[in-house]
Amino acid sequence: MSAGKYLAAGLLGLWVGAAAVPGSAETLKVLQGSASNLLTVPMNRAVVIESDQPFAELSIANPGIADISTLSNKSIYVLGKAPGRTTLTLLGPEGKLITNVDVQVSLDVAEFKERLQEILPNEKIEVRSANDGIVLSGIVSSITSLDKALDLAERYAPQKVSNLMGVGGTQQVMLQVRFAEMQRSVTKNLSASLGIHTTGTGGTNIEGSSGSNKNGATSIGGGGGAVTQKTGAIGVGVTMGGVQLGVLLEALESKGLVRTLSEPNLTALSGQEAKFLAGGEYPIPVSTTDGIVIEYKPFGVELSFTPRVVSGDIINLALKASVSSIDSTITVQNGSFSVNAFKRRETSTTVEMHDGDSFAVAGLLQDNFRDLNGQVPWLGDVPILGALFRSAEYQRDQSELVIIVTPHLVSPTNGEALALPTDRVRPPSEAQLFLLGKTGTNGTKTPAGEVAKQDYSTPYGYVME
Repeated sequence: MSAGKYLAAGLLGLWVGAAAVPGSAETLKVLQGSASNLLTVPMNRAVVIESDQPFAELSIANPGIADISTLSNKSIYVLGKAPGRTTLTLLGPEGKLITNVDVQVSLDVAEFKERLQEILPNEKIEVRSANDGIVLSGIVSSITSLDKALDLAERYAPQKVSNLMGVGGTQQVMLQVRFAEMQRSVTKNLSASLGIHTTGTGGTNIEGSSGSNKNGATSIGGGGGAVTQKTGAIGVGVTMGGVQLGVLLEALESKGLVRTLSEPNLTALSGQEAKFLAGGEYPIPVSTTDGIVIEYKPFGVELSFTPRVVSGDIINLALKASVSSIDSTITVQNGSFSVNAFKRRETSTTVEMHDGDSFAVAGLLQDNFRDLNGQVPWLGDVPILGALFRSAEYQRDQSELVIIVTPHLVSPTNGEALALPTDRVRPPSEAQLFLLGKTGTNGTKTPAGEVAKQDYSTPYGYVME
C-alpha cells in the first residue's frame, strides 16, 4: 500500500455517542498506531462507539475497569465497571492497528450536580471526579453551605471527598465579654455579759457571758471594770463592799460591698479556638512518691471560645468563661504547707446570635441568711433581766453575677490608628520629677496618641462591620 493510502486510512474518525447525555457526541481523530482522544465513561453507565471503518478484532487492557462487546463490525458497547483508566484497541483485517482509545471510567456525578443545584441554587460550586472520589471547589457564602455540600458529597463518595472550597466574607470574630459582680454583706449582733467578783481570803471570781461573745476577749477586772477588745461595747462596774459587779453591753453592725468588673476582648478566626487569662497561678504542693511537687492552678478571669460564622452575620459561639479568686477564709493544711481555697464562678455554653447582638449567657443571684440566738440556761428566760444573759447575731450575704457576651465580625485596621495604654503617659524628665513633682506627662501628638485621648467606651483596634 502506498504512503498516500496509509495517510488516507489514518484520517478516518470514530464518532462517540454517550448514552447518558443524549444528543452529545465527540469525534475521535484516528492516527494509525497512536492513541486517540480520551473517552470518558461514567461508572455503571454505558456508551456506544461507532467507527467509520470496520474492525476485525478489539480488546480491552483491563477488563476490571471497563467491559466491551460488539454490536456490529462498526459499533462497540463500552460499560464502565470501576474507576480508573485503561486502553481499548481496535484492529482491522489482517491484524492492522486502527486505533488505541484511552477509556477513563469515573464516578457518575451528574445526579450529584443536579441535587447540589437543587439544595444550594445560589452557590457556585464546581464538581469534578478524581479517580474514585469527588473534588469540590469554588467559593461559598457561609460555613453552613459548605457543610451541606460536603454532607451531600459523602452520600455519593463516602470518605472520598476532597474539599477545595473556600468561604467568602469576613471570617474573624471579636468577642466582647463583660463580667459584672456585686457582693453585699450585713452583720449585726447584740449581746450582754454579767460578772461578779468577790475579794478577801479565799475570795471567788465569777464571770458570766451570754454565749456568742464568750471568746476570752471579755472579762470583769478588779474594781468592777469591764475589759473587752470588741467595737461598740459599753461596760459598767459597781463595787459594794467586797463584791464587785460588772455589766458589759456589746452591739456591733458591719456592712461590706465588693464590686468586680472585667471586660476582656478576644479575636479568633472562624472555627479556631482562642483563650484568655488575666490573673495568676497559685502554687499547690502535691505529695508524690518522689516527694513534694508544686503544681500551679490558674485563677483570675479566664475565657476560651470557638466562633463559627454560620451564614452572613450569624455567629455560633462555643463559650467557656470563669472568674476565680483566692479565698483566704478557708485554709487547708498539707504537712508544713498551708493552702487556701478558691472562689470560682464558671459558665460553659453554646449560643448563636447576629453580629453586634448581646446575650446574658450566665447570671447568679445568691442570698444567704443566718440568725443565731444564744443564752445562759434558765437565766436567759427571766423577763427583762434575762436580756443580760442573751446574745443575738444576724448575718446576711448577697451576691449577684452577670456575664454578657457580644460578638463582632471584624477585619484588620491600619496600625497607626491603634491606641496603647502607654501612649497616654510619657516618663518625666529629671527637672519635671524633682522640681515640679510630676510623675508623668501627656503623650506626644502621634496618630495613636490622638486616638488614646478618647475614652474606651467604643471598640479599639478593629473595624466594625
